[in-house]
Amino acid sequence: GAPMKSFTMLAKMYELGVCSSFSRPRVSNDNPYPESLFRTLKYCPEWPVDGFSNISKAREWVHSFIRWYNPQHRHSGIKFVTPEQRHPGLDKGLLKQRETVYEAARCLHPERWSGKTNN
Repeated sequence: GAPMKSFTMLAKMYELGVCSSFSRPRVSNDNPYPESLFRTLKYCPEWPVDGFSNISKAREWVHSFIRWYNPQHRHSGIKFVTPEQRHPGLDKGLLKQRETVYEAARCLHPERWSGKTNN
């Protein structure tokens, strides 16, 4: 934001021999991966709205989030499978099975389908 681009900040960086570099001109928060992770964290139903009482509580919460996120959370960006299924390729069989179920449902009730099945 503005503090990262201010003249005072840039002068201090120059004084320390640090080159400023932003992904886009005048933008300091242009990394989509951490931004996406922060949104996922903050929109999690278990996110503590009142914050954490100390750093160890925050770390404990993040560890429990990771234990949920990888093996249990189904991601819309990877066809509603978990990262634990996706990374080793276990999702292929699951997606094939899902496609078979969708096709069978489409054959039984074609009036419910306006186009091809989505998987």
